[in-house]
Amino acid sequence: MNKEKVELLQGNEACALAGIKGGIRFYGGYPITPSSEIAEVMSRELPKVGGIFIQMEDEIGGLAASIGARIAGKKAMTATSGPGYSLMQEHIGYAAMAEVPVLIVNAMRGGPSTGLPTKTSQGDLMQARWGTHGDHPAVTLTPSSIQEVYDFTIKAINLAEYLRMPVSLLMDEVLSHLREKVRIPEHVEIYEPKPIDLPPEAFFPFDDWNIYNAYIPPFGKGYRYHLTGLAHRKDGFPTNDPELIRINMDRFKKKIEDNLELLTDYEEYLVDDAEILIVAVGSVARAAKETVEDLRDEGLKAGVFRPKILWPFPRALGSYEGKVGTVFVAEMNQGQLIYEVERYFKSAPVFPINRYDGELMSPDEIKMAIRERLKGKGK
Repeated sequence: MNKEKVELLQGNEACALAGIKGGIRFYGGYPITPSSEIAEVMSRELPKVGGIFIQMEDEIGGLAASIGARIAGKKAMTATSGPGYSLMQEHIGYAAMAEVPVLIVNAMRGGPSTGLPTKTSQGDLMQARWGTHGDHPAVTLTPSSIQEVYDFTIKAINLAEYLRMPVSLLMDEVLSHLREKVRIPEHVEIYEPKPIDLPPEAFFPFDDWNIYNAYIPPFGKGYRYHLTGLAHRKDGFPTNDPELIRINMDRFKKKIEDNLELLTDYEEYLVDDAEILIVAVGSVARAAKETVEDLRDEGLKAGVFRPKILWPFPRALGSYEGKVGTVFVAEMNQGQLIYEVERYFKSAPVFPINRYDGELMSPDEIKMAIRERLKGKGK
């Protein structure tokens, strides 16, 4: 039996402890509000399990060190907030091209630039998808409770390792510093691929069989191979051959397309008979749930669709086309997620509900925006 204990944890504490539980043995980072407690807990707890914590000179170095540690055989992660996430984008692209698994946690705060260091925001939703240059997919998880922060951290580590790519976990300042009871299981599922059974001369790091679900030989353990941020052949060395470049790039798509079922995760709340649909992620989704409960008390049939894995965006949202009359997208920014949601609706209008002053969006605020919009439609 998998015993569990219950602890009262802050979101950042839950993230750090889950990282260690999920097999992280290297953390390279730089403290930045509101994610700093993740680094603090890691600096204290990682050495107890034989892990390594290193504070680098900046966030660029933090992710670079984490990538290097994973290549050397240690599961690795880093954590930051908006300004640091911006600095990391080049190395996120490097990890994507070199197919190095690493977890990047972004505790979102108000921006741009230094912005609002101690205030909440959801301004990085699109940055998580399109932040680094080039043409490649992204995988991003968006928890909504401290229990999910714990569970999704482990899930994100497993996905990164399985897919051989960087994975982001986005939580906003509210989740970083909120404290809730968390059920911590004695044992968690940790993805570990089978070691390769090939002689060194027959091994190619980017072969047809190791796009995902593949063992990555650590440097210095008998397998010599080349890693680069350049487009490369299956042996890792750079190439300008158009056909080989296409094959190289198609690997990234295949990681997602072959694993869409694994990468589809969402919550539907009171949606069976819903005529009004609210789409929200993270802490805003908590407010949205309370909103639909209040609206139903008033006779309005409302429900919530919440992506748990934001990227790739859950295509299941399209099943509501023709079933709901009005869609609202509630988000703590000036409008980002709404453009993705609009792709799925032709018959139902899609309206924004936005807050971007550093404060958490409240249920009353969402309810008021919906009432005003419906009043304008004559309902």
